[in-house]
Amino acid sequence: MERKLNATRREVAGKGGARKLRTTGQVPGVVYGHGMEPVPVAVDARELYHIMHTDAGSNVLIDLSVGPDHHLTLAREIQRDHVRGQFLHVDFLAVRRDEMITVDVPVELTGESHGVKEGGVVEHHLWDLRLECLPTDVPESIEADISALGIGDSLSVANVKIPAGATVLTPPDETIVSVVPPPILKIEEEVAEAVEGEEAVAEAEGATTEEAEQQGEAAPESGEAEGGEGG
Repeated sequence: MERKLNATRREVAGKGGARKLRTTGQVPGVVYGHGMEPVPVAVDARELYHIMHTDAGSNVLIDLSVGPDHHLTLAREIQRDHVRGQFLHVDFLAVRRDEMITVDVPVELTGESHGVKEGGVVEHHLWDLRLECLPTDVPESIEADISALGIGDSLSVANVKIPAGATVLTPPDETIVSVVPPPILKIEEEVAEAVEGEEAVAEAEGATTEEAEQQGEAAPESGEAEGGEGG
């Protein structure tokens, strides 16, 4: 679903002009793509906020009106003030309905792992998948069902269902999520491994010491035998 957004051309460029726009509730931006000359624009900050906080997130299609011109766009290179939570700048990439685009789509974990019920812990490794598809076919998210995962199991890119019309570009062997033993068990295993390692070292040192002692005891006997022959 497309969202409509009105923009006006920016006449004043530079940081000073951008700061003045922000004080009036506007967000500076640029429209570019398909060989067009970049067009500096300004959009209403509240309208942009509502559009960017839909389920589609940054992949929402925006019907951007700049005077009499309309551009089908995606918001890219979004700059924010993370302290104040406001937009500082946004680029609008012009796209066409019949041309493939590359987007990062969030992964949504579904189901409940039986490994978690047994005490395991979910480790989420990959939060987005890179897809190639038409602008109108961009999914809001990719579901990754973890119901079948036990302790020690994992789910890779190759195991998830990709919507029709989309091609996944993320390597298929990359791990999305795994279920690992609980931290206490992992610590116990590490301690056990460390103890085994120390015992092995102690045994090796003991064997070396014993060999040295045996060699030390054997040396005088050899000397005495040599002395006896000389007498």
